[in-house]
Amino acid sequence: MKMINSVTVTTLVIAFCNVGLFYSSMAQNLRENRQLDERVRRFLDSNRYQWYDMNVPESDGKILYDLIIKNNYTNALEIGTSTGHSAIWMAWALSKTGGRLITIEINERRHKETIANFQEAGLSDIIDARLADAHDLVPKLEGPFDFVFCDADKDWYKNYLKAVLPKLQVGGCFTAHNVASRRIRGIREFLDYLYALPNMETTIDRSSYSGVSISYKKSND
Repeated sequence: MKMINSVTVTTLVIAFCNVGLFYSSMAQNLRENRQLDERVRRFLDSNRYQWYDMNVPESDGKILYDLIIKNNYTNALEIGTSTGHSAIWMAWALSKTGGRLITIEINERRHKETIANFQEAGLSDIIDARLADAHDLVPKLEGPFDFVFCDADKDWYKNYLKAVLPKLQVGGCFTAHNVASRRIRGIREFLDYLYALPNMETTIDRSSYSGVSISYKKSND
């Protein structure tokens, strides 16, 4: 009987210790998350009026952030980094879902500036920033992805979509920037192709001045 009691007590002690470690770990994670949130906010606030060079505005960054959080996406791809404003919004959201972002930029100067921005914002560990020609790299990426943001050469949007779509998970989302005007070269062809896909459900968020297309993959057919 004493042996049984001893074993029981030992088991309870171990269980309580494990619970204590669990809550201690949770508290540590919460502190780290708060610290990261504060660091990202400081970076975005201090650079609010510095995002030129083909970056998205803050309002569009928030659209991407909200989509990732709402759908709990974890495997994201960005085609066209510029100097990193949109990537920072996406990576910030991915820091909360446990995800990662691959982002592609062809211009070396912008790529170098991007790396510095990611480090200053505290998001480098979440972002795989690649200096490459997206025409060549995107078809070679294995995926799978559950979130894609396209903001590169508009006349190649249709080709990017074709290359990524087989690697986009069902329930995943393909978004594209600057689609408000069909007069932009390549946008009409891209939208016509996108709307004709029976397995994609597409809307355009016109709260964005530039227009952001949001397309959910409903099936693999």
